[in-house]
Amino acid sequence: MVVLQQVLESVLLPDAMRRLLIPFLCVLLCGALYAQKRKGKKPEEEPRPQVLEVLPEPPEAVTADAGRLSFQVSPLSNNGLLSQQVRDALKALFKSSHGGTIVKIRAFVSGSGDLRRIKDIVAEEFTDHKLPLPAVTTLQVGALQLVGSQVVIEATTSEKKTVNPSGLAFATGSDPKEPIAHLQTSLGHAGVKPADVLRVTCFLSSLDDAKTAHSAVSSAFPAAAFNAVQTQRLGLEPQQQCDAVARLSSAPAGGLAIENGLALVNSPKLVITATQLIFRDQDSDFRLGFQRLGKSLAPVGAGMKDVFWAESYALTKPNATRIESVQKEFLNGSHPPAGMTVQIEGLPSTDSTAAVELMALGK
Repeated sequence: MVVLQQVLESVLLPDAMRRLLIPFLCVLLCGALYAQKRKGKKPEEEPRPQVLEVLPEPPEAVTADAGRLSFQVSPLSNNGLLSQQVRDALKALFKSSHGGTIVKIRAFVSGSGDLRRIKDIVAEEFTDHKLPLPAVTTLQVGALQLVGSQVVIEATTSEKKTVNPSGLAFATGSDPKEPIAHLQTSLGHAGVKPADVLRVTCFLSSLDDAKTAHSAVSSAFPAAAFNAVQTQRLGLEPQQQCDAVARLSSAPAGGLAIENGLALVNSPKLVITATQLIFRDQDSDFRLGFQRLGKSLAPVGAGMKDVFWAESYALTKPNATRIESVQKEFLNGSHPPAGMTVQIEGLPSTDSTAAVELMALGK
């Protein structure tokens, strides 16, 4: 400002004109300096859009050693919505697995929650814990044993050491009136000790039968983890079916025996699939489901003729019958697998009518 005034005084101009020019030139000078500053400033960058991490998909099939498998059932909770209950159930299963690797999850969901979220939450939790993802089965049932509870999860875990040196028995209780007694008889014929039954799951048409089933299981198999679900909200027909898994006291000859609804297996490589959904209700649709299961087995060293256990879930009785008919075209006819078909309330896709999961011997 002072310099500018001295310059103007050196120019032969009247005082009045100089007084008018000084403020005008000051404004021009400030504008030039501001423009210079703006020109040297880096342009502001637009904020980059946030990219959400794409979660990995759970595998279609996994492998495990029969000698190392253990089985857990998550505790029931009625705290929070479905997402919180799933996370709480997984947290409990991580704790009960004692550092083992969970290879298979079967989740039973009751209520109106989105079944598709189960796989996403499993992927999130296992990824956060830096654990390999398990195969996942998600089924909608009519009700669980605790009011307000929306999910119960069964886990199959590969332990760090051998816990079943002679292998495992997978069994069904197919007597509609006395399924536990049927399990007790068939497992007894296979030489299974009552204390070696590891898990029993009962599919009931009414939870009014759950206490009776639990009491029967506790009496017959005192060490077994127990789970019971009401399969449909409004079951039209009485239904009592149970499946069980037990530790064998003697290994089957050749590593596998299928007899009287039981599969006795002792192999270092079991192949366990997730459920394959079946859409629509034509025979061709069911065949497509089994063809896809075959493609899931092949990359892990098994084929459809190696299947020893097939468990199916259908929304209607005609579709349950159709599954049992069509699977004979694909599975081993001379040694049909053990297993059963259960009618349930729903599946993760509203377009699906049935689902199938398998276990096979790997090569």
